[in-house]
Amino acid sequence: MKANKIMAAAIMACAAMPAAAQSDSTGLKSAAESFAATPIDVGADVTIPLEESTAAVSVITSATTDRRSSRNIANSILGQGTGLVSLQNSGSYSDTDPTFYVRGLQSLSTSTPLVLVDGIERSISDITPGEVESVLILKDAAAVALYGYKAANGAILVTTKRGKYNTKTVKFSYDHEWQFMMKKPQFVDAATYAEAVNEARSNDGLSAKYTTDEINAFRSGQYPYLYPNVDWVNETFRNHGVANKYNMEFSGGGKAFRYFTYINLTTNKGFVANADANSGYSTQDKYTKGSIRVNLDADITRTTKMKVNLQGVLDETSGPSADLWDLVYSVPAAAFPIKTESGLWGGTSTWSGTLNPVAQSAGAAYVKNHSRSLTSDITLSQDLSGLLKGLKASVRVGYDNSSNVYEDHSKTYDYGSLTPGQWVDGEPTVSAEYKVTAASEMGTSAETNAYAARFHFDAGLNYANTFGNHSVYSQLKWDYEYEDETGLNTTVYRQNVSWYTHYGYKGRYFADLALVGSGSSRLAPGTKWSFSPTVSAAWVISKENFMAKAKWLNLLKLRASFGIINADYLPGDDVWTYYTQQYVTTGGTYPFTSSWTSEFGRTYLDRLATENPGHEKAYKYNVGLDASLFGCLNLTFDAYYQRRTDIWVEADGKYTALIGQDAPYENAGIVDSWGFEAGADFSRKVGAVTLTAGASVSLNRNKIVEQLEEPRLYDNLVQTGHSVGQIYGLKAIGFFEDEEDIANSPTQTFSTVKPGDIKYEDVNGDGQIDSNDEVAIGYSDDAPELYFSLKLGAEWRGLGFYALLQGTGRYSAVLNTKSMYWGLVDNTTISQYAYENRWTADNKEAKYPRLSSQSNANNYQTNTIWLEDRSFLKLRTLEVYYNLPRKLLDASRFISEAKLYLRGTDLFSIDHMAVSDPESYGATDPLTRSIAAGLAVTF
Repeated sequence: MKANKIMAAAIMACAAMPAAAQSDSTGLKSAAESFAATPIDVGADVTIPLEESTAAVSVITSATTDRRSSRNIANSILGQGTGLVSLQNSGSYSDTDPTFYVRGLQSLSTSTPLVLVDGIERSISDITPGEVESVLILKDAAAVALYGYKAANGAILVTTKRGKYNTKTVKFSYDHEWQFMMKKPQFVDAATYAEAVNEARSNDGLSAKYTTDEINAFRSGQYPYLYPNVDWVNETFRNHGVANKYNMEFSGGGKAFRYFTYINLTTNKGFVANADANSGYSTQDKYTKGSIRVNLDADITRTTKMKVNLQGVLDETSGPSADLWDLVYSVPAAAFPIKTESGLWGGTSTWSGTLNPVAQSAGAAYVKNHSRSLTSDITLSQDLSGLLKGLKASVRVGYDNSSNVYEDHSKTYDYGSLTPGQWVDGEPTVSAEYKVTAASEMGTSAETNAYAARFHFDAGLNYANTFGNHSVYSQLKWDYEYEDETGLNTTVYRQNVSWYTHYGYKGRYFADLALVGSGSSRLAPGTKWSFSPTVSAAWVISKENFMAKAKWLNLLKLRASFGIINADYLPGDDVWTYYTQQYVTTGGTYPFTSSWTSEFGRTYLDRLATENPGHEKAYKYNVGLDASLFGCLNLTFDAYYQRRTDIWVEADGKYTALIGQDAPYENAGIVDSWGFEAGADFSRKVGAVTLTAGASVSLNRNKIVEQLEEPRLYDNLVQTGHSVGQIYGLKAIGFFEDEEDIANSPTQTFSTVKPGDIKYEDVNGDGQIDSNDEVAIGYSDDAPELYFSLKLGAEWRGLGFYALLQGTGRYSAVLNTKSMYWGLVDNTTISQYAYENRWTADNKEAKYPRLSSQSNANNYQTNTIWLEDRSFLKLRTLEVYYNLPRKLLDASRFISEAKLYLRGTDLFSIDHMAVSDPESYGATDPLTRSIAAGLAVTF
């Protein structure tokens, strides 16, 4: 409702005021100007004005990508771009790359989009926001047609900045960022843990483990070496992390040469509290990245041009060798002291498999990863108008190389503790001293554990001309690439031969045709090549004569597209497994399946070979509408439908197990997906105030039509007809109140049930509860079906703010995190939240079941008790800034622009998960919020 009111006010403001023609100090142009000027890249050397585009493309400009103080451009575009679903994964600074989907989940194979940097597939995590000109989200068949096998799931195209003729500019920026963990876990203290264990054992019919004296000792802290009470979270981690970002940009050019150079240095120190406990080295979680980009453009002759792109990246991560968060989710406060009275690191035989988190953070040294990458490409283009007006030729060669060196400098340490004995006269005694001698020197090994290289070559002829009312752009192109990764038989070769034509009539009727032949070494002989045709059209209604009087309408365009995009996705890493019969040496007797194992060697047949293999295909349909109103408001809407066919699936449901071999993979899967996305952007200068606002929403749904599903005993078990990633589980109908309730209910077969255990619905009506009672519950936990955002901004005389909110809906989580929700399982601890919400005889309206000291298969099934609504609304970005006035800068003579800013990132989240973050939950680094102070100066 608020968003509707905002947009209504924006329309009124547009209608009342004259259009702003010039750019304002924020770098945002008027909406109509920006809409008309932005080019769409539909392939190397093919740029079409957005007004003429027939494709479904959303544009994220540099005006909004550098407002978040992010490590890379991937995190800068969170919540931006209609049709793009972007989600955070980890709170670790070195591993914060989001998960991307273009139009949600689309296939049983993969739904990951293609990422391109300057037209070549490259890592988005290496790109700094300041070096980016724009990010395009390519959504329909017309937008991705020329990218071949890899673009069936859409694409993200990052375009970096270039220099300008006859200019010279130097820019410097610095960000200092403070980071804070969101929803840091809280586990119970030692006394509460001991009480919880006793309660769990009582529930299981066992005797108490801890006496009253021991519980009181945990609570009083009088005997810290016998009865410790350690807050492992706060002893292992500090409350804040710090990052620094230094950027230097040099750009410009002369009459025949242009350059853009961008240098970045990023450093981060994480949350380890005891990082400097040793002389000579630190165990802090650290990340350091240095990168340099050089983009060059040279007019070699009047008709010959050269373009060069170079980027080098060096990054280094170091930190403890153990997963500290997994440890603090495991070790109870009562387990052992941090150190014994004699200075020995704490540890006991009870938790011998669980390491001391503080010891691992301070006393086990560190490991380090060095990543190195170099990306390069050069393009030569030749104007051949001397042969034929409008004819050009181009050739591009690119080579990228990356590697990672792992250094192991970790070590082990002695550990132990005192074992409590009997209490005598109100005082504890020592039963024994437990000690493990395991100390070692720091490791010195190093190895290259990852390597990747990519070679790219393309050559093409381009023709562009205008004949009266007719305009034509046509391109004939050949692409070739190979990529090679660490391991044997990992090299993949791909080729594309394409013909693309863009035709316009009277500047208001446009049609595109793309015919693409693609080949891939991943596919079986006889199926390596495929043909992908795409057609699309657009009608610029606003240029019709009957719209001449609609002065308020700057642009109204209707477009539609259809295309077949082929894919070379495969069901696993071993390409050849699915095409030819395999022979495996193992097993003493002939097995019925490949899961048979034996000590004796024998050759047997593995999975059946695939008969008539093919490749996955995407049939994409799209209709869209673009409008620009009053010179300040842009609107866009797209509706789409896609049928994905010939998806690789296991054919277990087609063959009987009596054949004695695993069923083959076959190209038989079918998935339908459909949805819409809508966006609105407003930009207006009213007097001295510049106003900006925007909103977007997308809904992405899908259904599995065919997957060769094995026959099911009951309809509730059938997964075909449901969505990709659908969660399946049991329907909880409460908790057993007493033994009589258990006796009068259907038998639950997972384990012996007791009062306080979860009671399930007998969905199939067979009188017992087992896995046959599972049903579809909630939505997918991979990607939300609903994704939306809202942005607001204003600037007055250089003082301004910008805010971006982003949210999701129709999104589910399964709360199965150890200790946080499943307390005490496998001798772990329990969170304060799980303890307070457990079932007891006095709290039968609890949220979660009774405590168990032993494995409880009945309660720890996937079920609706553990199902949570994962939807959220987050304040992704809040920036408050001040552009220093021109008069003050003119006095300095050498500074043309200066900006001071304060930025907040992910400052709050409104969601349904009380103690976890809906984007990333589990025994892992919590997501962070951050505040950054910065300065940007242009000389």
